[in-house]
Amino acid sequence: MTAYGRTDEQLAAAMPALREGYFDGKTVVVSGAGSGLGRAIAHWAARLGGNVVLCGRKQEKLDDTAASLARYPAELMVHPVNIRDPDAVAELFAAVQDRFGGLDLLVNNAGGQFPSAAIDIAPKGFNAVIDTNLMGTWHMMQTAARQWRDQARPGSIVNVVAVTGRGMPGVAHTAAARAGVIALSKTVAIEWAPLGIRVNCVAPGLISTSGMNAYDPAAVKAMVQTNVMKRFGQADEIADAVCMIGGDGGSFVTGEVLHVDGGNQIWGDQWTIAKPDYFKIDEQ
Repeated sequence: MTAYGRTDEQLAAAMPALREGYFDGKTVVVSGAGSGLGRAIAHWAARLGGNVVLCGRKQEKLDDTAASLARYPAELMVHPVNIRDPDAVAELFAAVQDRFGGLDLLVNNAGGQFPSAAIDIAPKGFNAVIDTNLMGTWHMMQTAARQWRDQARPGSIVNVVAVTGRGMPGVAHTAAARAGVIALSKTVAIEWAPLGIRVNCVAPGLISTSGMNAYDPAAVKAMVQTNVMKRFGQADEIADAVCMIGGDGGSFVTGEVLHVDGGNQIWGDQWTIAKPDYFKIDEQ
């Protein structure tokens, strides 16, 4: 008869997932690693023992991140890339294969947007956000999956998205792109399961990074009231979630969206521009 479950002895012998050496022998590619969430995720991957590939648009930012990671015993690789360009993405993964023999975890964190009322967004601006946040993420996902398939090795993808379920007034372009990434991730999680590839998303809520400087201070002040914990999240809280679900701690998780948002998706609204008077509660 099959013995189900784990004995106390087996549990005592097992190691918690996010421990020292969690990424030992693993190679982690982090896009958008020059600042913000990507930089925090790179810190965590390096601290947990992985080889870390830092990619993004600007060489100087990546070099700065690499310098900050020198305190850890991690092997680092810096590779600037425009994720909108499929050929440039292919060159990135070829370089990773040459240096490390391939990768184990791809973290798609690169992206960008700007606050604007949807009715005022120009076609060029809308397309630029879609091209980076959706198409760029797809180029990275597909290229990684093809490399894993060709090497007959498993892989893991974590896409950093956004809390899109209730809409994102003020950033309609990124809401469209991130929702597309979520649907795409769920779809290929099914298609790529026979290849041993897991695909998940982490959806940060309001996180304290330098990116908040792009928004109106009044809107930022109001944002804090849109989650039940009534505070900003921190970049390390996102890094914890990404590493857990992307590594062996998430080995039975695929096609999932992990919200790290202080409960925003169950309670609050999230305006990234000043809320119009129409939506304010009339106190009578």
